[in-house]
Amino acid sequence: MDVPYAQLQLKHQKQHMVLSIGSIADDYTGAADLASMFVQAGLRTVQWFGPLPKDQSFNTYDAAVIALKTRSAPAHVAVEQSNEALNSLQHLGAKKIFFKYCSTFDSTEDGNIGPVAASLLDRLQARQTIICPAFPGNGRTVYLGHLFVNGCLLNESGMQNHPLNPMTDANLLRILQRQTSKKVGLINYEVVQQGWDAILQRLAVLQKENVQLVICDTLCDDHLAALARAVRNSHLATGGSAIGYWLARDIAEQNGTSLPWKRKSDPTGGAVVLSGSCSPATQRQVACFRQSRPSMALDVPGIIRGDACVEKCIDWAANYLGESPVLIYSSPTPSELAAIHRQFGRRLAAQAVESALAKIAQGLVAGGVTTLVVAGGETSGAVIDALQIPGLSVGPSIETGVPLTESLGTPPLTLVLKSGNFGGDNFFAKALEAAK
Repeated sequence: MDVPYAQLQLKHQKQHMVLSIGSIADDYTGAADLASMFVQAGLRTVQWFGPLPKDQSFNTYDAAVIALKTRSAPAHVAVEQSNEALNSLQHLGAKKIFFKYCSTFDSTEDGNIGPVAASLLDRLQARQTIICPAFPGNGRTVYLGHLFVNGCLLNESGMQNHPLNPMTDANLLRILQRQTSKKVGLINYEVVQQGWDAILQRLAVLQKENVQLVICDTLCDDHLAALARAVRNSHLATGGSAIGYWLARDIAEQNGTSLPWKRKSDPTGGAVVLSGSCSPATQRQVACFRQSRPSMALDVPGIIRGDACVEKCIDWAANYLGESPVLIYSSPTPSELAAIHRQFGRRLAAQAVESALAKIAQGLVAGGVTTLVVAGGETSGAVIDALQIPGLSVGPSIETGVPLTESLGTPPLTLVLKSGNFGGDNFFAKALEAAK
């Protein structure tokens, strides 16, 4: 929807703008993915890491995404942190709350998607919310309550090998009902296909049956658009970034879009790619980048033993940064990863890699690096925390779900935070080109 420029200017001169939508995201790259969707839909968006200071305001933004690191956290921790984020968004006057999780529904039987969604329902005094992880554009679809990835059942898609949240069941009703005492139900394909009015009617029937968490079959963008329209007046929605886009688009069509994004400064220092993801997509990206750029693999056993691996990586990268971007990575194959897990344990190995890459980021930024491309949700979280970056101004998407961003505060850094599963084989080179 086109809006006159003068009207847009007036909109952003308001000193007490109320957020149209506020989101709680369960990891940093997922938050960036969602923020990119909000921007694409026409909302000026800020991404914030962790709890907001009480005096924080976002007067020039339409949407705020609070990024947490709760995807793999115990349920009680995730609930506590999500409730704190909700308090911040309510303080900012957010009209709608959106709980964002991964399109592959990363949440085991002991996971926290169900507990967090249930807690948000209670605190908002809402009676019902949709559960919509689907992202058809990236091959994530839901049919008869089962989640598919590129046509394969979730538990046969490679996600069964996830190092932190192995997904061994594709039945979302079964997964979610194990996590919560609230009743879980389904709006199936036949209803969704009929459009938003049919969805709204079915939601009303389910509400009378005391179904509070409603999984939605979703096979295409038309289904997402219909679902977003059906929950226009709901206080809470949950799902992946794709339904987030359609919620934001529905808002933008009602309120108008915002001014284009601009960076405050141009990156002048070196550029580094840090990869801690073991996903097949990231493995292909690492292999592609290594063909033409300097690259160095992390020595995971050496890190755990306490060898000087971090210092070695920083010194190595410094030799190239004036001439070329570099890649430092830990993206082992499934068999290599299994061997590392057998020797050191799943959790210790993951924490060692995250900590090492975060320390490497600190050292390289201190040495003048101004552009960071980071692959992997947990790795991105560790890097952001180590650099003490409070938030990001979110710009256009480089590829679906991965935006170009600029850190808030001084000095500004250009950052690209990529979920492990996202991006084409040449993504790292594409991201570095966009960051120039």
